[in-house]
Amino acid sequence: MSDIHEVATVTSKGQITLPKPIRQALGVSIGGKVAFDLRHGEVVVTRADEAAHEDPAIEAFLGMLERDIRAGKHIRALPEELAQTMLANTRHAVKLDEAIDGEVTL
Repeated sequence: MSDIHEVATVTSKGQITLPKPIRQALGVSIGGKVAFDLRHGEVVVTRADEAAHEDPAIEAFLGMLERDIRAGKHIRALPEELAQTMLANTRHAVKLDEAIDGEVTL
């Protein structure tokens, strides 16, 4: 069950007004933008400034993680070394068009 459940009415122009509790939870005010993503039959609404930086691989991983959590599957903590490495690389700039040095094993 959701933390917040609100209902909005769709107008003849296909518009809705985001209910105040949803706007507050997202931190969206007048002129703010929201993004809508359809995921497995559910619409996920996020602030557009956050959605603009989504990574498809991370989104897929987070979606899988969310499904596991909803299904009640046991989630184990990350090994400390992996968690520290991930934290150390959070601000690492990535250039997707840059050549990869060395061999890559998939």
